[in-house]
Parts: sequence; C-alpha cells; structure tokens
Amino acid sequence: MIDTDDDGLVRLQKLLAQSGVASRRKCEELMLDGLVEVDGEIVTRLGTKVDPRTAVIRVDGKRLPPVSPHVYLVLNKPRGVVSTMSDPEGRRSLGDLVADRPERLFHVGRLDTDTSGLILLTNDGDFAQRVAHPSYELDKTYVAEVDGEVTKATLDRLREGVTLDDGPIAVNSARLVSAGDGGAKGRSIVELTIHEGRNRIVRRLLDHLGHPVRRLTRTVIGPVKLAGLKTGELRELTRDELGVLLDSAKL
Repeated sequence: MIDTDDDGLVRLQKLLAQSGVASRRKCEELMLDGLVEVDGEIVTRLGTKVDPRTAVIRVDGKRLPPVSPHVYLVLNKPRGVVSTMSDPEGRRSLGDLVADRPERLFHVGRLDTDTSGLILLTNDGDFAQRVAHPSYELDKTYVAEVDGEVTKATLDRLREGVTLDDGPIAVNSARLVSAGDGGAKGRSIVELTIHEGRNRIVRRLLDHLGHPVRRLTRTVIGPVKLAGLKTGELRELTRDELGVLLDSAKL
C-alpha cells in the first residue's frame, strides 16, 4: 500500500522505493541522473509529487506499473482444463483452479482444452480485452511433441511462412528441440514462436506439414515465461512483466 497525501499524491522517490525499484537514496540518485521519466518528461527535481494511480512512470526506460487494486496473474494451465471461468457441462475449468481467489477474474485469450501452459488471468477488464485483441498480439512460444522426424527442410518451410485455408501464417522462429524419439515411427519436439492467435493455429500448422501434434504447451507470452511454474500453479506477474504488457496494450 502506497501512502499518499490528502490530494492522493506521493513524492516520486518514495513511490519508486515503495514499489521495490531500489532504496530511497538510490531512487533519488536515479532521478538526479535523469533516468526517471513521468508522462514522457524526465524528472530530476527531488520532492516532485505524482499520482501513483495514473502517472506513466519509466525508470531507465522500463515501465513502472501504476498503483492499482487490480491483480495480474499467470497460470500454468494443465492439459484437459477448459479455458473458461466456468463450464455448463461440468468439465474442469480455469475457475476451478482459482476458486480460492477473492477476485472476479477474467482469462486473457484462450488455450485449447488439450493444450497446457501459460494463460493470463486478471480482474482488469480493459487489460484483458486489450491484451487479447488481435491488434495487440504478443509473441507466443509453443513446444510441440509431434509425429515423425522434423527435418531441416521442414523448419525452413516454417520460417518462410505457410499458407493455410484461412490465410498465411508467419512463424517468427522455429527450432528442433529433439528428434527421433518414441519408437520406430519416430517423434520430434519442436519449438515455435508466432505472433498471432488464430484458433488451433499451431496444431493446424504442424498438421499441414505432416507432423500431427501429440502434446502442446505454451511456454512464453510476450515477456512472461513458464520457467519454474509447475502445472496448475499460479503466480503474480512481476513488475517488469506487467510493465511490458501495459506498454504492449498501450495502457
């Protein structure tokens, strides 16, 4: 909780310190060095007051999220969980995994029921709509276990872009994690990074190239990575992750 005066304002160096940027003295040094920006203007005058709820603050170029009652969470969705907050058919849903949270949460975008991995949750409706909107698509990385041995030629085709029934799909990067696993027929594990989020796009893309997907996990959304988050676990976005997402959504 940030302590403000009667006008809802707080000294900038105090806000930076209470937000975990650095110690109060170090924050003052950052200001004096011209590394702190408020609403597009560099602020070097110690004692400058700001509204912590609305000021767009950057420290050395990085966005500092505003003080807000909202929560911003990342969940490692298990395979078989429906990407809705409740399900009329009684299937296990995202809502079941966050039933102990007091907030009314929204999911940001979706994952197929049979796909595991990162999905964002928040009680900030504007954030949820913006981040999920096609015009603000973030890079997303997927790891897929597929049938067959993926060759260099297939990876090259992916990188060049593939046209599906509903139009072309650009792949930012594609790499082979492992090949030839899983018996005589062979299996491969590939990692793809794409920008858009058409329905079942990764499965359709790999199937089109003759490599049906057996298992699929989303490991990265923009600045947010799966690393260290176990299946079914939830954590809050870090200050830096949220700052990048707010900038991406132009919020």
